[in-house]
Amino acid sequence: MLGKQSVQFDNPVYIISSGSIVGSKEGQGPMGKLFDKVGQDDMFGANTWEEAESSLQKEALQIMLDKANLKKEDLQLIFAGDLLGQSIASSFGLASFNTPHVGLYGACSTSGLSIAVGSLAVSGGFVDKAACVTSSHFASAEKEFRYPLGYGNQRPLSSSWTVTGSAAFLLSSKKEGKVRAKVAGVTFGRIMDYGIKDSMNMGACMAPAAADTVKQNLEDFGRKPDDYDKIITGDLGSVGQKLLFELLEENGIDIRKQHMDCGIEIFDSEKQNTNAGGSGCGCAAVTLSAYILKKIEEGVWKRVLFLPTGALLSKTSFNEGQTIPGIAHGVVLEQ
Repeated sequence: MLGKQSVQFDNPVYIISSGSIVGSKEGQGPMGKLFDKVGQDDMFGANTWEEAESSLQKEALQIMLDKANLKKEDLQLIFAGDLLGQSIASSFGLASFNTPHVGLYGACSTSGLSIAVGSLAVSGGFVDKAACVTSSHFASAEKEFRYPLGYGNQRPLSSSWTVTGSAAFLLSSKKEGKVRAKVAGVTFGRIMDYGIKDSMNMGACMAPAAADTVKQNLEDFGRKPDDYDKIITGDLGSVGQKLLFELLEENGIDIRKQHMDCGIEIFDSEKQNTNAGGSGCGCAAVTLSAYILKKIEEGVWKRVLFLPTGALLSKTSFNEGQTIPGIAHGVVLEQ
């Protein structure tokens, strides 16, 4: 343990492979050519939106294995999660791999949570290879948390567009082949609740958690924002980004120069009509696989704080008038 909430690994963990698959809208965005696979039909050959999301996880994991020249039998553990009730996208999507499965729920922070927990297992010497998988799908998320697509409701400017996509990451205790990045440490987030109840403003719900984890990471590791080439949040969007800057400035921290948000980068909000930006478990995950790891691998960025953010609501809590707490888990990635 390092400080209050962080872990620094004596035994490094290496991300040696990753795979990404996205939907048609994501393929038309600024990062469209970087993803491993872009679907032309967002049903992905399935009969339901939920089945489509399960197929995303299955394909992302297979892409990851193929790129590493490994078989499913080489995996010892899979850490996976999604946004759907009882994490059915993961359980139905990954059952055919017949690998020990650890189900996780961190809402849209699940990519960071799975890599953080998976890294504990690998660095601790409990397993040599573990996979971390997550996904989201625009239509299944709307059905789960908001309105059926046929309702045709108007979306406020503060709303975000759930990314249709999945990414898988292979963690290893050994350098094998071309290492994409090293996981040097993690900062586990706390649940932060500022009393916000607007489910159409996820950025405002999650910004306090992001600010808290950034502050704690810098404190625990004894660093300044300049010690990172990039501090990358998952899906705060344009609204959440503004609030993040304001909350950190109250503590004398300015990350404007280093900050990037996956939700802002994955879409062209004006041309693609995504309002505040992208969101969902898949948003940070596919951006990490296709873009962030590429920059680290190429040496453009030497050290990055990857910080996916999640809103911890459910249909039940929202309909009962509860607030929407947020959480953010930080992963320190180095070349």
